[in-house]
Amino acid sequence: MEDPDTRAILPEDTLSSVDDDIPINDTFCNNEEVENKGHICYRRPPFACPLSVSVEPVLFLSMFSLSLQWPLSTQYLWDRISEDVGYNGTKGGGCANTSGSPDPLQKEVETLTAHWNLYINLGGFAVGLFVVTLLGSWSDQGGRRLVLILPSLGLALQAGVYLLVMYLKLPVAWFLLGRLLSGLSGDFNTILAGCFAYVADTSDRGSRTFRVAVLEACLGLAGMLASIIGGQWRLAQGYINPFWLVLATNLAAALYAYLFVPESVTPDPSAKLFTTRHHRAVYRLYSALGDPTEVGSYTKWRRYKLWLYIFCFFLVVTVHFGSRELYVLYELSSPLCWGPGLIGWGSAAQNLAYLSSLLGLRTLQRCLEDSWVSLVGLASNMTGLVVISLANTTELMFTGYGLCFLYMAATPVLRAKLSKLVGPEEQGALFASVACVEGLCSLVASSLFNSLYPATLHIMKGFPFLFGALLLLIPTGIIGIVECRDQRTDRREDSATS
Repeated sequence: MEDPDTRAILPEDTLSSVDDDIPINDTFCNNEEVENKGHICYRRPPFACPLSVSVEPVLFLSMFSLSLQWPLSTQYLWDRISEDVGYNGTKGGGCANTSGSPDPLQKEVETLTAHWNLYINLGGFAVGLFVVTLLGSWSDQGGRRLVLILPSLGLALQAGVYLLVMYLKLPVAWFLLGRLLSGLSGDFNTILAGCFAYVADTSDRGSRTFRVAVLEACLGLAGMLASIIGGQWRLAQGYINPFWLVLATNLAAALYAYLFVPESVTPDPSAKLFTTRHHRAVYRLYSALGDPTEVGSYTKWRRYKLWLYIFCFFLVVTVHFGSRELYVLYELSSPLCWGPGLIGWGSAAQNLAYLSSLLGLRTLQRCLEDSWVSLVGLASNMTGLVVISLANTTELMFTGYGLCFLYMAATPVLRAKLSKLVGPEEQGALFASVACVEGLCSLVASSLFNSLYPATLHIMKGFPFLFGALLLLIPTGIIGIVECRDQRTDRREDSATS
């Protein structure tokens, strides 16, 4: 039986000749096979070694540096602002805050730190939104390697600016400059777009979901490792040495991409970077009209599915980001009253779910279609969030984490389905738009869940987690309906041809 996503992309009379017209994606070949077949699948990089692999190390190193940098930069902002306003206390909260009203200086420090974090994140997102769509779409013609190297160098430059601030005691406003410089080079979202587009280039349709899941597992492993070493290292040696590791890690990612990552598309020397054509390509991707040369119900249904899947992705990732932002605050306060040790174990449990989701996805793919695997993952996520919303003991909290063991199975399925709905020449534009949506999810989740938590404390402390579980019912219904419709279409066509 043919994949309905394939039929949505190409008319039926061209399916038989797709391998001749598009020498990439469906059959990924190595250098020897390139010579035998007489066409180019990819170009080897300068100084390539026989052990060159895919882009997983690039994503791992970049995510590690980001996960190490983010909490440390927030803590540094707290310390510097505390010093500026004359606040000498430590950040209290949760069970430790048993005396009357909070210190007004502490409240001022909290407010200023939150505002500077907001300015820095908004500045980077606003600049990166333009650049990631530009570079991502350009990579469909210009090649993937540059969109892996340039943002890594930008993140290294950001770490360098942060180090200058720490060494010279510059105003914290310089953090915003570093973030803007990183945004101008594409920021981490461009690395995400480039890595997922690269995997789409070099994987066949059957293995693409698992390859995407491997990339997402790299995100979890990198985050877990950074969370383990970051806090202890700061306590032992301060901020500067960890930020030197952030700088070195980003440079290592750029060097690895340059030396060992082969090109997955044939670069077009005439491709221009600074042109509105690339942003128009992203618009055409989701336009209801699409290409005026495209006709037929399959093409329209493909556009509808793009919108439906990207909406599902937005909701799922928003719930992931929003709940993750509240876990530590939820654990610190009564009745859990966790200390740093338990919080660390809780963070490790969250990140281990990336690995368990990868293994679960691989196992479930043997007996279920990808759509049903994603529904199992969403059910795991919803069940875990409901239990966490009711957790009043350590055992129940870890039970909730355990029930979320498949919660990351849905996002790789959605990424893979989106990838299968567009052609090989649109993968960069697609994943650039997905990376922008992911950045938007972070902003929406932060504002929504952080506002909902204090507003519902008097009703139900864990209500934001219950709200997240209810939100996940929407993508669950959409994915199920789309899959049922595709299966009915398959059955009708099978009966018509038999």
